[in-house]
Amino acid sequence: MQHTARPIVIGAVALAAVGALAGCASGGSSDATATATRTVTATPTPTATTTASPSSAPSATGGTGSAGGTGGSASGRCATADLTGSIAPGSGGAAGSVIVHLVLTNTGSTTCTLQGWPGVSFVGGGTGTQIGAAATQEQGSPNPTVTLTPGQAAVAPLKIGQAGNYSAADCDATTPDGFRVYPPGSKESLFVKDTDYRACGNTSATLLAVQALVPEGQATS
Repeated sequence: MQHTARPIVIGAVALAAVGALAGCASGGSSDATATATRTVTATPTPTATTTASPSSAPSATGGTGSAGGTGGSASGRCATADLTGSIAPGSGGAAGSVIVHLVLTNTGSTTCTLQGWPGVSFVGGGTGTQIGAAATQEQGSPNPTVTLTPGQAAVAPLKIGQAGNYSAADCDATTPDGFRVYPPGSKESLFVKDTDYRACGNTSATLLAVQALVPEGQATS
């Protein structure tokens, strides 16, 4: 009976040894896994740098966009909402036309600028519907940048032809409610009431021609 028990003890010892070896193998795998984990953890470092780089790009773009869109700043274009329009006497004009001054006044609270030719057309029907052709731009006229402090004005000489220069069929004459005016560079317009002139509904009859804006008092016509 004792001779039979010895192999059983030896077998148990052998199994314990196998278990210990398995434990060692398992520990080796853990070390390998930990090493792999450290390598992966180090990899995202360049990714953080890449993310930071695009963050600075919109900042530069935003600065440019901000400068271009500040209609109420000292160096910015006058916003349409900060302007009022009116018609003032001009140089009079020649036969068949009259020259008046389209006046744009800065009614805002900050200094702003205007530069170039305003868009001008007759409107009527009580609905702001454009009548006839829009004004042509006299490109040969001076077009300085006009800086307007609050209360100051810029003027654009506006030549208005007489509807009577055209036949009834070529003109389709009507009395407008006034003018629609787009300040230079703006997609927003303002309305200038004036019923002293006749407009031609036919777009082939061009009655309006406008010069660029200049400081008030410096218009040559």
